[in-house]
Amino acid sequence: MKLSTKILIGLILGIIAGLLLSSATGFIKTWIQPFGTLFLNLIKMVIVPLVLASLVVGAASVGDVKKLGRIGGKTISYYLVTTALAVTIGLILANLLDPGFNMKLPADAKYAGKEAPPLSQVLLNIFPTNPVDSMVRADMLQIIVFALFLGIGITLIGERAKPVYNFFDGLAEVMYKITGVIMEFAPIGVFALITPVVAVNGPKVLIPLAKVIAAVYIGCLLHAAVVYSTAVRTLGNMNPLKFFQGFSPAMLIAFTTCSSSATLPVSMKSVEENLGVDKDVASFVLPLGATINMDGTAIYQGVCAVFVAQVYGMDLTLGQQLTVILTGTLASIGAAGVPGAGLIMLTMVLQSVNLPLEGIALIAGIDRILDMARTTINVTGDASAAVIVDYSEKKRVAKSGSMVV
Repeated sequence: MKLSTKILIGLILGIIAGLLLSSATGFIKTWIQPFGTLFLNLIKMVIVPLVLASLVVGAASVGDVKKLGRIGGKTISYYLVTTALAVTIGLILANLLDPGFNMKLPADAKYAGKEAPPLSQVLLNIFPTNPVDSMVRADMLQIIVFALFLGIGITLIGERAKPVYNFFDGLAEVMYKITGVIMEFAPIGVFALITPVVAVNGPKVLIPLAKVIAAVYIGCLLHAAVVYSTAVRTLGNMNPLKFFQGFSPAMLIAFTTCSSSATLPVSMKSVEENLGVDKDVASFVLPLGATINMDGTAIYQGVCAVFVAQVYGMDLTLGQQLTVILTGTLASIGAAGVPGAGLIMLTMVLQSVNLPLEGIALIAGIDRILDMARTTINVTGDASAAVIVDYSEKKRVAKSGSMVV
């Protein structure tokens, strides 16, 4: 039985168990939830060494700083375009479904979340002052930057840096193997992660905000079916069905963990083994995407901006909705790949069009349910970028070879 099938069975059984045990939250917290936490901790355990080692090897394997810059340019351009499309889809669906129509904000509703940092601060924080501290805090963007510098340094030095390259190459292989072992327990981990979510978020929580949930989930499905399918078909020369089937294990892990970073080891394993993406491309595109590519979060931001405006009886003009698209696209750069980061980034979007932050209090109650869909789309977007960049680089090499002949 395929791993994706086993994980899907664990997911379905977890949903059923959550519905049946909704009144036994004490039992779930004591006997089921710890297994999910253990599985998540095991995945998180390999993230930092895996990202550091694989990115160093990937950057050094490119062998050409210009090629690395070319791959980076393609990757970031693709991420920004798909994120802008995602925000647009979210806004269109929210305008069609009117999720906040006739809904009143409770008098005691308050949002106590963190204020979003200014974009200039986000950009400055990309560069670490102490890379060891960045690894301790698992600051993925700073780790990525440091790893790229290491890889470029190895490339520039050449043969004398071969022992350093071999060390990171060996470390990366060890992390891949550990990831494979951890994934053998994925069905149990997925079961234990989804059961408490279903038990806590019952019909009483979900029904009043069904339109918001529907808008986000429909938007995510449309984005995957239209944008990603078209992109991998036309730009990546891959059958969309093969793409989604090959990446399904990572999508299921993303759905249950709600963390792009925690899904990263599985994403890398899936795109390399199932989709045939070269390791040097996957080790660069996927860690970068787990940090700055947030298409699912962008859909969520578009829907929630319209929802909050409707709850407060405000109409967003076309200019304001264009501002939401721009801000949502830029905000995705600073959205960390961890559960709940979307709420923090949403404050930046709401502030850009002068919407009350208190409206987030309504959304916060269903944030976990929304996070499951948007994280799945986030990581799927990373995989589509890896397929497209890998194909473009292979096509370039093939063309260069034919020109030499």
